[in-house]
Amino acid sequence: MIHDQVQDYYGKVLEKSDDLQTNACCTDANMPDYLKQVVSKIHDEVVIRYYGCGLVAPQHLDGMRILDLGSGSGRDVYALSALVGESGEVVGVDMTDEQLEVARRHVDYHAEAFGYAAPNVRFLKGYIEKLDELDLEPGSFDIIVSNCVINLSPDKPAVLREAFRLLKPGGELYFSDVYADRRIPDALAADPVLYGECLSGALYWNDFENLAKAAGFDDPRLVEDSPITINNAKQAAKVGPIRFFSATYRLFKLEGLEPACEDYGQAVIYRGTVPHHPHSFELDKHHHIATGKVFPVCGNTWRMLYDTRFRDHFEFIGAGKTHYGLFEGCGSAMPFDSGVADSGAEGGGCC
Repeated sequence: MIHDQVQDYYGKVLEKSDDLQTNACCTDANMPDYLKQVVSKIHDEVVIRYYGCGLVAPQHLDGMRILDLGSGSGRDVYALSALVGESGEVVGVDMTDEQLEVARRHVDYHAEAFGYAAPNVRFLKGYIEKLDELDLEPGSFDIIVSNCVINLSPDKPAVLREAFRLLKPGGELYFSDVYADRRIPDALAADPVLYGECLSGALYWNDFENLAKAAGFDDPRLVEDSPITINNAKQAAKVGPIRFFSATYRLFKLEGLEPACEDYGQAVIYRGTVPHHPHSFELDKHHHIATGKVFPVCGNTWRMLYDTRFRDHFEFIGAGKTHYGLFEGCGSAMPFDSGVADSGAEGGGCC
């Protein structure tokens, strides 16, 4: 059973991040300084038992209620708890007893480290495909995050459906994961090491985007991506020509988004007021919005800014009553940058 296999790998086989056999799950050296300062306050045991990809932290988290799917030792939960403040809350869900034990052991430590009168985190044991079995109210979370975990799930459509159910209108699923340029053969999917290393459970990118839309997340937005190289000759030989990518997506719970980027003559101006982002706001890979500059947007992008927690940080131009057709450049090719994607090459990126 996949659940048992993953629990064994992350609870018993791996004891520290150095035990990973590939670089598919690794720490992002390009983490912004303000996040590095937060992570520096996290307990060493929590950090050592961390197996995710970088740190999944979207903009503007103050006062938010966040759910972390596959929270592991709790590193991201604790980092996010510092960013949401005492008025916010972060809930971590994981199925592995050993990881939950580490996370729960340091709840009071982190409340003191961040100067809180009481902890603003909690950890629940459960499966990310079966969040309906936990005491979580539908429509109660502003943001759901996940860090290189959804690929490990045996029922990825259920994960996306449950996330949609638990989000508030205008909320978002913001997560990093591993994707492939094609569908993974069954023989590779059954390999316990490749599965545990976040590779053979990876979705073909186009299958993922279609699953997201089927769950209600219309117009998935790719935030960033990089090719993954496998610095382990034995494991690289198994995957052959399959190319893997780490990627971060944001999926908004917004009713009525259109299937393409439609032009309604609208534009926005970023005020530069989101904390830690004074010079620009990055909605996704194709929307880097400089402070103070008029930036034309499609109808969907307008909604992602106007009908979400970001509204007060923008000026909005245009009534959106006249349709001018598709924005130029809307296409359906693979969205990732191929880079140096030879699985035997040196270097490479992680989420």
